[in-house]
Amino acid sequence: MTQKTLKLTNRLGLHARPAAQFVQTAAKFSSKVTLTGNNKTVDAKSVLSVMTMGVIGGMDITLTAEGEDEAACIAALTDLIESQFGEE
Repeated sequence: MTQKTLKLTNRLGLHARPAAQFVQTAAKFSSKVTLTGNNKTVDAKSVLSVMTMGVIGGMDITLTAEGEDEAACIAALTDLIESQFGEE
């Protein structure tokens, strides 16, 4: 299992477009991926679950992946988050 905690730095958080980008990226990997933030843990491959978390900019989130490509999955999701989903 690989886990990483990051601060969500894009101002609007995981609204529709970034949530969709996040889920599309997670879905490229075979690992089981969860996202924890705002006192909730959800399946990171479900756009509805990710959007309903209510995660906004400035909050800490934790990515967890378990499977054969877990390190690559966490790296790809970290890159996406650190790029602020191309918003800023």
